[in-house]
Amino acid sequence: MIPSSAPALANVALPRAAYVHVPFCVHRCGYCDFTVIAGRDDLIPTYLDCLELELRRSLTEPLPVETLFLGGGTPSHLPADSLERLLQLLAEWLPVSSSGEFSIECNPDGLTTEKMEIFRSGGINRISLGVQSTRTADLQLLERAHTPEMVARVIEQLREVGFSNVSVDLIFGIPGQTLDDWEQTLVQAIDWEPEHVSTYGLTFEKGTSFWGRREKGDLIPAADDLERDMYATGMQRLTAAEFEQYELSNFARPGHRCRHNLVYWNGDSYAGFGPGAAGFLNGERIRNHRSVSAWIQRLKKGETAVQEREPFDPDLRAREAVMLGLRKIEGINREEFERRHDRDLRSLAAGEYDALLKRGWLEETPTHVRLTLEGRFVADTVVAEFF
Repeated sequence: MIPSSAPALANVALPRAAYVHVPFCVHRCGYCDFTVIAGRDDLIPTYLDCLELELRRSLTEPLPVETLFLGGGTPSHLPADSLERLLQLLAEWLPVSSSGEFSIECNPDGLTTEKMEIFRSGGINRISLGVQSTRTADLQLLERAHTPEMVARVIEQLREVGFSNVSVDLIFGIPGQTLDDWEQTLVQAIDWEPEHVSTYGLTFEKGTSFWGRREKGDLIPAADDLERDMYATGMQRLTAAEFEQYELSNFARPGHRCRHNLVYWNGDSYAGFGPGAAGFLNGERIRNHRSVSAWIQRLKKGETAVQEREPFDPDLRAREAVMLGLRKIEGINREEFERRHDRDLRSLAAGEYDALLKRGWLEETPTHVRLTLEGRFVADTVVAEFF
């Protein structure tokens, strides 16, 4: 993001994308490692006041964007009047172009038609639903409050309100989940006819309650072979249903790729606002304080919300571009990479590059280098070779 202490955006290349973090949730799920605050809805007005302060101090005039993403937390958890204020604030400072993409993350529970109407009138045109599973047992283990029936009803209501771009997030590798369970989830999700599906393997992040439960033996992670089979099944089922896999974890109907996430994977600039938000501007990654209270207090005192600034030298930026670019199924355009980074991609790690080609994890097309199908299963290993 743009440092909140900056008086203006002079002398910097303006980003055309922005992320805004809304940290509020009803409950912190056991696997969640994001900047989240639960049970403190009393702080919502203060959050909005401070977000306005951050935007005003960072931008002396509105920053028009092509993509805007409201993430969390659960942005849809905000009450109706707070949602209206948030969207008015963003319309003033981060106006989205008429052809742009404006996304919001939502949980199925608590998503009323009143809120959907507010989304529509506020310019939101893409809904990302945190479904995670279509099985009650999985949802209970993941500490989710919704039911499969609730998801179906919410998607139907979204259509009635006029939303034609709905994405569904799913998790595989849940303790106790079988391959057949995962297939049933995929079949049900496809039946809902979303425009976009994201599939993620469950991770155990240090500091979460799931991490502690795993350490005590209370939760047993899925075996590596099973998780591999689940990932393969997701690719097979979704592509057979005419979803295009365009990134390791993301599948879209034609014309419905997430344009905002492509900003990240293409290594383009973006601004970030709110507690825990990160941005990338002029070759520098900037992160806000993860603590909601620290973020609030610093802004109230007239101080910057930024906690960390990480300048990227040309070599690190090139390697970061490899890490992000290889996530795309089409891979990295070699000519464009050389133009951007003034070096050949192979030169970053020539021996490892050749070995990965020989091993069948990387492949070259006339224009790109990309992961092979087999390489998608070991993407982290491949990227590690370049670092």
